[in-house]
Amino acid sequence: MNSGNPMTGAKALHANLKRGRLDVEVNASTFDPQALFSFAERRNPKRAFLFVSRVLGRHIPARPSLMAASFNALAAKIPADLPGPVLVIGMAETAVGLGAGVHRALSRTRDDSLYLCSSRHPTGGELFTRFEEEHSHASSHLLHLPQDAKTREMMLTARSLVLVDDEASTGNTFINLSKALADAGLDSIERIVTATLTDWSGDAVRKAMGDHVSSVSLLDGSYTFTEDPAAELPDMPEVGSVAQGDWPLDPNRDWARMGVREHLDTLAPGLQVSPGERVLVIGTSEYVWRPFLLAERLERAGADVHFSSTSRSPIALGHAIDHALSFCDNYGLGIPNFLYNVAPGQFDRVLICTETPAAAVDPALISALNAQVIVDER
Repeated sequence: MNSGNPMTGAKALHANLKRGRLDVEVNASTFDPQALFSFAERRNPKRAFLFVSRVLGRHIPARPSLMAASFNALAAKIPADLPGPVLVIGMAETAVGLGAGVHRALSRTRDDSLYLCSSRHPTGGELFTRFEEEHSHASSHLLHLPQDAKTREMMLTARSLVLVDDEASTGNTFINLSKALADAGLDSIERIVTATLTDWSGDAVRKAMGDHVSSVSLLDGSYTFTEDPAAELPDMPEVGSVAQGDWPLDPNRDWARMGVREHLDTLAPGLQVSPGERVLVIGTSEYVWRPFLLAERLERAGADVHFSSTSRSPIALGHAIDHALSFCDNYGLGIPNFLYNVAPGQFDRVLICTETPAAAVDPALISALNAQVIVDER
């Protein structure tokens, strides 16, 4: 990802949505703003708009090399003098892979760092705390305690927090998480860094919590949303479930919900691709990091690879969302999941990667994409 000359000085963008007008002012950006994000409309009465990342591989398929460049660029902005241990937390579900990518880059110079992601999927392991993301389609987040003794000790003695999300609109989720961690007994924290691809929060977390907080992002700006009071509110599908489904998770085969310190590429080690073959690797829900590492490997092998992932986030067609597939979730929760901007026939090969058994993946999705299911069988 070539940053060229970082943008400084305000740049105005806007989107006319069904429920009002979103106006954005970009103050500074490491990359071209329109290469970083676009707009979409939520099917959510609590918040009408969504900033859709073009480098995250969640709602818009992205090349693994482009994603890694954004992870590395964001990690490079994190202060080098943070006291350790450093606990990096990525926000479910959208920023689980982003948080892992930031931690991977950070861990190259910090062997006293660990990564933990929030989750809406109880593993059956011990919970540390939970917190709320009020505007979300699924507001409750869980944080599990690591089972590994050294990882758990590093977490409980962490002196710095790096909180990672794809974007910050108000900063409230970071504030809620920080308070929940303190209330749960994480009492050695001296520094907090929020790390986002796009930050619209106006330094809200530092203003609310104090000067031990700082923020880094690839883009900094502000927005205003002028709501149309006559606009009809959308019906939001029921996607807020925080529960074990019919396909329970094995905490011994988990990655990131239970805390990790290293990044091992272990998924489908024998998979072969042809040079130039158009391949889409799809992660499922929060299970995105090992699929991403597979996508990176296939890209290095010469295939034309994009990465995307299923989501429980209900988004309307239009703006950045050209195409949507809807299907049942693969955890047996009975909730709809979605895959955006992937049309049947667009790729030579589609690989759906899952931590649940292959039988849990909706046959309608497999059929629509003529996909192969790859199960994490560590």
